[in-house]
Amino acid sequence: MKYKSSISSFTIIVLTIVALFLFSSMKPKKQTSDKKSISLSEMHNKIAGAWIGQMIGNIYGLPHENKYVNAPGAENWPYGYSKNLDKLKKYNGAFSDDDTDVEYMYLLAMEKYGFEPTYEQIRETWMYHIRDRVWLANRATLGLMHYGFTPPFTGDKDINPHWFQIDPQLINEIWAYTAPGMVKYVAQKSDWAARITSDGWGTEPTIHYGAMYAAAFFEKDINKLINIGLKELPSNGRYAQTIRDMIALHKKYPNKWQDAWQEMANKYYINEPDLTKTIWNANLNGACGILALLYGNGDFQRTLDLSCAMGFDADNQAATVAGLLGIVYGFKALPKDLYLPIDTWTKPFNDTYINITRYELPDSSIQNQIDRMVQMTVQLVKDKGGKVTGKPGKEIITINTNTVFNAPLEFYIGPAARMEVNKPVDFVFYSDANKKYNWKLVDGKLPKGISFNNGRLTGTPVISGKYKVTVQLDNGEKFLKKDFELLVRGINIEKEAAKVLANVNTLNESVLDSCWTTFGKSIYAKNAEVIRDGKINGAGSVFYSLAAKAKIPKVDYYGYEWNEEQDIDMLVFNTGGMEEFGGWFTSLNVQYKNEENKWVSVNKSTFNPPLPKTDVVFFQPHFAEYMISFESVKTKAIRIIGDAMIQDHWNKYTKNVSGFTSITELSVYKSNKTW
Repeated sequence: MKYKSSISSFTIIVLTIVALFLFSSMKPKKQTSDKKSISLSEMHNKIAGAWIGQMIGNIYGLPHENKYVNAPGAENWPYGYSKNLDKLKKYNGAFSDDDTDVEYMYLLAMEKYGFEPTYEQIRETWMYHIRDRVWLANRATLGLMHYGFTPPFTGDKDINPHWFQIDPQLINEIWAYTAPGMVKYVAQKSDWAARITSDGWGTEPTIHYGAMYAAAFFEKDINKLINIGLKELPSNGRYAQTIRDMIALHKKYPNKWQDAWQEMANKYYINEPDLTKTIWNANLNGACGILALLYGNGDFQRTLDLSCAMGFDADNQAATVAGLLGIVYGFKALPKDLYLPIDTWTKPFNDTYINITRYELPDSSIQNQIDRMVQMTVQLVKDKGGKVTGKPGKEIITINTNTVFNAPLEFYIGPAARMEVNKPVDFVFYSDANKKYNWKLVDGKLPKGISFNNGRLTGTPVISGKYKVTVQLDNGEKFLKKDFELLVRGINIEKEAAKVLANVNTLNESVLDSCWTTFGKSIYAKNAEVIRDGKINGAGSVFYSLAAKAKIPKVDYYGYEWNEEQDIDMLVFNTGGMEEFGGWFTSLNVQYKNEENKWVSVNKSTFNPPLPKTDVVFFQPHFAEYMISFESVKTKAIRIIGDAMIQDHWNKYTKNVSGFTSITELSVYKSNKTW
């Protein structure tokens, strides 16, 4: 009996273990849902926090803009609105600046075109509303738009020399807080939008901030938000490493933010490579924002003051981090003294947004702006697989957080294929965003020696001339067609010239050093010989005809002289980088030396594209190319000649500088009748 009993007990034990195992294996595992829910009222509160937070940071930070470069700001906090308090009183509300006005402009674009406008629609919006008060990458973008290009070429580092500056991270947050919780979607959309003005690692802080903004609707911990955004960056990218550096500095100096600032500034400003060393560098200012968030530790006022004290382009990072914390805590948790700084106000910034910066950007009620942003958000959420449920006043927004962003199908317009007889060609019509779509040549004749394969031209042309082709772009559902004209140039004879002609042959470096220039010094060439070195961008590529520290009118010319007579019918002029106070021709003509050795103008000259119709700085493109065709001339010397711009500028160091022009290359082509 004892033996049987022991067997029975053992059996029971075994069966019990088996049953527990089976039960545990059958128990449903906890699933990570791709759906997140938030009440409409809470989402409204957080979007209000983002928009009003950005206004707070922008206006609060403006007095500190570009003020702290050699050392951080003093810790005599809170800084307060300082001199901007008078400006708030003047407008009796918030006033526009470049940290909020472009986003408001983007809201208008989304209302007009939908929440995923095309690059071409963005271009139209820019050219209509933005007519002044833009700088660096934004100004370069505007000039290239007027030149005829669309994004992303307007941000391309080969033609936008400010591709690495801070511009995109201060104007693109709206794409994030109209897509709550959609981290991947927002990271991709932010990258797409950043390329309107920027390129390479210059876009990465925008991606990071966008991802954090989207995540902040459901995550309050600052360290977790930073790491969520970090995961959306290229792991080996520059800004990802910068973030890791800032996290390490915070751990190294947990109570000494000034020491962390010094190490950060040494690495990313003092020792920054010359061509990207500016106080507006995107990576540098992005690092400042991360330090402010880490040392602020979630406290709104402390983070705001830290973002100002970090210096460099302080108002931009102040606006961005204040907007982020506005989402984290919602409008209702923002300090009242920051959005009610005037005693008589009862609503945030008196519920007034006054436009002082953009053409026909309407003044608005702030509450109205927020309501419209919320409405746009609901539309986007529903389109991306989310939904709205519940009774009026108690609606719940369910969000599909796993959605991704696909760039709208469209052609991008940028530099044309540069083709010369007997020189290899490798040219693409696409950029990364529309590369994945289908490309097909549907009409026209390619130059002899050139082939087309899925958006790519390759080969070696053998005959000069113009060739019209039609290209089709499709995603399997939508089909677009566009006509292009391909130009094969003849033989370039610039290097055969015995002499370079220029009224200013050598850059006056002392004048350059005393000017308000916006490029690294290594970009400037010392003499005019570089106009025929074949290099149209990068170090040593740009010649400035700066000669004197005196504000005088000046005629500039560039050209060549040969020992033997040449038959010429086309010049190609490549501009260099422009400054806010000059660099462009206000008039331009082509002259050659006739048989009597006198300079005379060519006949029937045409410019493709035409020169800007205005001398205003905001219409002047950097690194632009102008093809000048004319009746062929036989000559030993030819040049372009025109008036150099003298531009008034706010900076005292440029007030007495003579006019000058900027050039990288001047190519000269033989008439095809002679070869």
